[in-house]
Amino acid sequence: MGRPAAWLGIAAGIVAGGEALDLAGLPSSYLFAAMLIGLALALARPGALDVPPAAFRASQAIAGVSLGAYLQSDALRELAGSWLPVALVSLATLLASLAAGALLARLTPLDPPTAALGLIAGGASGIVGMSGELGADDRLVAFMQYLRVLVVVLTTPVVIALFFGGHHGGGAPPGPESSVFGGPADWALAIGLALAGALAATRARVTAGVLLGPMVLTGVVVLSGLAGDFAVPDLLAQTAFALIGLQVGLRFTKSTLRMLGRLTGPVLALIAALLAFCFGLAVLLDATTSASLLDAYLATTPGGLYAVLAVAFGAGANTTFIVAVQSLRVLAMVLLAPLAVRWTLRLAR
Repeated sequence: MGRPAAWLGIAAGIVAGGEALDLAGLPSSYLFAAMLIGLALALARPGALDVPPAAFRASQAIAGVSLGAYLQSDALRELAGSWLPVALVSLATLLASLAAGALLARLTPLDPPTAALGLIAGGASGIVGMSGELGADDRLVAFMQYLRVLVVVLTTPVVIALFFGGHHGGGAPPGPESSVFGGPADWALAIGLALAGALAATRARVTAGVLLGPMVLTGVVVLSGLAGDFAVPDLLAQTAFALIGLQVGLRFTKSTLRMLGRLTGPVLALIAALLAFCFGLAVLLDATTSASLLDAYLATTPGGLYAVLAVAFGAGANTTFIVAVQSLRVLAMVLLAPLAVRWTLRLAR
């Protein structure tokens, strides 16, 4: 099978797998589907295919724009009177993630950057996209990040049904409304922000700047109101996430899979500890803000933003508050990841 035919087959498989995983409620479904397809190809035909470096860097930049677009002014206004508790909760989540990563590095053969990035609670697609540049093994980071997301996706509806079963109804979840193809203006602005942000961050020698530069620039533009109702077209965003997932998957080897088997138990135990810790933060958020315990719990779950919003909508929760807290934490986690890696390396010396 020639390369054009191979790429067409891969694209078809990613679309089919992404749709199936999306229907199952898994966030970042196209990235995850592409990673699984890349893994299968890497084991069947090692070195046969690779994502061109330029395409991978372009995907990182578009991923940054997609993340930055979630910084909506309406959501931030919801936090006007609660910014300090929310900021402290986000900081506590980051510190707990880093502590869990440090413990994982002691319990397993993982290096500190891989362990730290693998357990950072939020921004899975962004963390995976930059992990290689931060000196971590992006294959293992992706495994841990999406294992955490899967656990959150599976447990959140159960917890809501058991402890908050009386809630129902609700409004539509906020966030950037996007369509599959979008309009010409959305494409032009997304590509322009990606190019400008990546170029500026690269010239400034920002670590993982290809993703972080567009994310920060997009957040500024969106909050300024200059972008109007801008949203990255789904076709562009999901293609970028899929290429990131495919690149990660194609780098898997049989030895990496054996490592995953040894990691699953310790990682699941630490994810459970993070879930319990985040529930404690929800109790504190409930006590220090006007949010209900249901809103606080959904706002502090360690990941799975889209799945959490779907549950929040059905449970009648305050989706504006939830998306504000979750989105801010995602952006903070991705933005602070390079500093977190440097900190873990200093502690490991």
